Amino acid sequence: MKFQILFSILVVLLLVNTPNSFSELELSTNSKVYSSSHSLQVYGKGLPEENLIIRLFAPDETIAKFDQITTDSDGSFNYGLLIWPDPSTNFPYGTYSVEVISTAQNGISKKVDVKFSSTTELLDVPVERHVNTLVFAPETAAINHQFRVFVQTTSDGLLIGNDPADLLGTTHVHLPSGVSVSLSDSFETLHQGLYYVDYIPREEGTHVFHVVAFSQGTTSHGSAATNVLSQDIGGISEQIIKLNSILDETSSELDTLKSEIAGFDSTLGQASNKIDKSTGAIATSVEFISEASSQLNSLLFPIIASIGIIVALQITIIARRR
Repeated sequence: MKFQILFSILVVLLLVNTPNSFSELELSTNSKVYSSSHSLQVYGKGLPEENLIIRLFAPDETIAKFDQITTDSDGSFNYGLLIWPDPSTNFPYGTYSVEVISTAQNGISKKVDVKFSSTTELLDVPVERHVNTLVFAPETAAINHQFRVFVQTTSDGLLIGNDPADLLGTTHVHLPSGVSVSLSDSFETLHQGLYYVDYIPREEGTHVFHVVAFSQGTTSHGSAATNVLSQDIGGISEQIIKLNSILDETSSELDTLKSEIAGFDSTLGQASNKIDKSTGAIATSVEFISEASSQLNSLLFPIIASIGIIVALQITIIARRR
């Protein structure tokens, strides 16, 4: 008997110290799809005269409306949260979330997704959330040289996400060797919904970046590939520019050599003309010499003949005397 009493007391104490055992929180909306000028009514049930926090989240997960209400004596509530305005940058079309948070039941909450659209036809506008993930990576890169990969996450066209470690927790890169390397703790936040990672490749080949985004129970995948080379396009461009510079210098030197050769041709022509003139002058001189030699011979012949006659006469005279 005493054991039963002690057991009953223990059960009562456990129930008293565990408020969630009596937790009661329900949430509904008067519609699933809304258009401009329609009223968003939230109703449900909590604990009697309990303070509830009601929040309306926009598609980009920012709080578009915030209110606090108190339940009736029976725990029920019915509250007009919002008259939908015309669509704008603050209230764009898309999937919204209505959340009710209990302040007396350890902060338990309930959520309901609704759609803000140009029409209220549920068959035409299903209430569902679409998360899109885009990955921007360079097409080529150089081994051991850092490059940056950007990631964009959106829902209904709006940027979503806060902590990249939670949003992109299972993101990884597939290496050319077949190994997968996690990038879960490598992302930095550029802006809400915009993230980047600085990556240094250690292998040549194709690196595939597989980004997995998880937001409000919805998963989205995106990927991009980068071909890692031994040298990047910038280095190749520098070499091409250097080669073009060398070719320009060579072309300039060839032009200079060509002009010099052209001058040398004219010099050779002038020298050839001078040689021809000199040859003509020498021929003329030889003719002159030949004529002079003939004239000299004609002058010397009588003299030599006279000398011969004189010598003969002297020889004759000497012979007679003897």
